[in-house]
Amino acid sequence: MRTVVVTDPPRADPADAATLSGFGVATVSEALGRTGYLGPEYRPAWAGARAGGTAVTALCWPGDNLMIHVAVEQCRPGDLLVVATTSPSTDGLFGELFATALAHRGVRGVVLASGVRDVVELQEMSFPAWSRAVSAQGSVKATAGAVNVPVVLGGQLIHPGDVVLGDDDGVAVVPRADVPRALVAGRARLDKEAVNRAAFQRGELGLDAYGMRDRLPALGIEYRTHAEWLREQA
Repeated sequence: MRTVVVTDPPRADPADAATLSGFGVATVSEALGRTGYLGPEYRPAWAGARAGGTAVTALCWPGDNLMIHVAVEQCRPGDLLVVATTSPSTDGLFGELFATALAHRGVRGVVLASGVRDVVELQEMSFPAWSRAVSAQGSVKATAGAVNVPVVLGGQLIHPGDVVLGDDDGVAVVPRADVPRALVAGRARLDKEAVNRAAFQRGELGLDAYGMRDRLPALGIEYRTHAEWLREQA
């Protein structure tokens, strides 16, 4: 692994990241063909957290948060810090002091492949954080890693400058080049859901709203009264 800090990666527009954040993780992931989701392991440190920003990545060694300190300097307003480790780790690499430094720089949140701690303080600060674990286990600051290089979290490749979204449903990444498509597709999905929501509020069934009823016979689904069912079982 090359120990390098890349200082000027191209970034998506932070305003686009904020718009996608408003759409929500599930909507954006579904709109892009069920892609980009980091999986159910990545959970918010506190309920109600929501953020979207441009990725600044840090690659750390397990139990070592040196490169998070290095990455803070590279963060700009509208960024979201993404922390990976060179092998699996659940140590609490991030807490309230890091959040204080990042909030001062206008950073919108953090996603960690490791653990987070100081959960109460993070909630009181309203600083969004997602991680694979909550852990009081501390860390050292000893081993060089890298900043603003591609990293993998939850099986998803994240490049510096990509849009990363987080909410109560988890975390998703939108590659920088896919942001325009995500904006169009996400808005279209929200509009479609609004139409379906209104139909359900009127009492319409999903079988009809989604056009599934006519497909049921081809799937082998049959309807029987209870009496018919009992006779067939005899």
